Amino acid sequence: MKVYARITGTGSYLPEQRLTNQDMVERLAARNIETSDDWIVERTGIRSRHFAHPDSSSSDLAFQACRRALAAAGRKAADVDLIVVATSTPDMVFPSTASILQHKLTLAALADGEERGAAGCPAFDVQAVCTGFIYALTVADAMIKTGAARCALVVGAEVFSRILDFNDRTTCVLFGDGAGAVVLEATEHEGHGSGILAAEIHADGKHREILCTPGTVSGGQVLGDPTLKMDGPAVFKLAVGLLDAAARGAVEKAGLTLDDVDWLVPHQANIRIMQSTAKKLKLTDDRVIVTVHDHGNTSAASIPLALDQAVHDGRIQQGQNVLLEGVGGGFTWGAVMVRM
Repeated sequence: MKVYARITGTGSYLPEQRLTNQDMVERLAARNIETSDDWIVERTGIRSRHFAHPDSSSSDLAFQACRRALAAAGRKAADVDLIVVATSTPDMVFPSTASILQHKLTLAALADGEERGAAGCPAFDVQAVCTGFIYALTVADAMIKTGAARCALVVGAEVFSRILDFNDRTTCVLFGDGAGAVVLEATEHEGHGSGILAAEIHADGKHREILCTPGTVSGGQVLGDPTLKMDGPAVFKLAVGLLDAAARGAVEKAGLTLDDVDWLVPHQANIRIMQSTAKKLKLTDDRVIVTVHDHGNTSAASIPLALDQAVHDGRIQQGQNVLLEGVGGGFTWGAVMVRM
């Protein structure tokens, strides 16, 4: 019998504040910056995004998504023996957002009358920007397969609204805040049963400058520019080819073909990138999960957000083959082949 890591529950959370494209148009007009709903939709497919309350952090959003994922899986915080959080907008320099999330889950469990929470299990962050959830899922999968964990929370959580330059209309309209989570559990079976079948992750730092937030903290001061910078055309040109190669690699490792893929759940960055990638993979639009219009680019949160929505609206069913893929700053990219 072979050990697989199976997704047994999904959950997501979007902050209450929803900003439509018209809201963004008005916000930018106050800065004498012109844009329009048509301009944003045509170039990105985005119609709205959510911004977290100033008092909310990535761990707060992650907490809500995790509670929903645990409920969907029929698990309690005490069942969790591994927490991996993918984020580029951590609560603080340290400790990890995963550790803070762990404590919040434990406090909630105790308040609910449970004997204990998630305290004591390993909890750490993964930083691969928009590919972060793919990286985190791959790490958790490896730990489950080696017996280091049996029940993991894998989370993508971001508050990108904190690092946007609202004087740059080419980037500030693209991103939003949110969180998505899955419960990943060990299961044993022969052959290709349900679970993570294969993963493919990569990085190449020579492309770091086309998508980055170059600021840092030193001596109590911010050095450099702490807002997001992106060369859109360069990212588009690089992303489509890398996503195509990663997706094909994961499918091949799984012993499948692209015809076996029931659903593609891509990083929700830009409708043009998603459509171009699907076209290269010869996957029709009706096999691609698209949610970017609802929440914009939520970086590491976007794949689990889209996955959760498709699971809960009934599109993704048990036994189907689902291909997850992402690309982000670093430059990082990767894909995971899952049988639900």
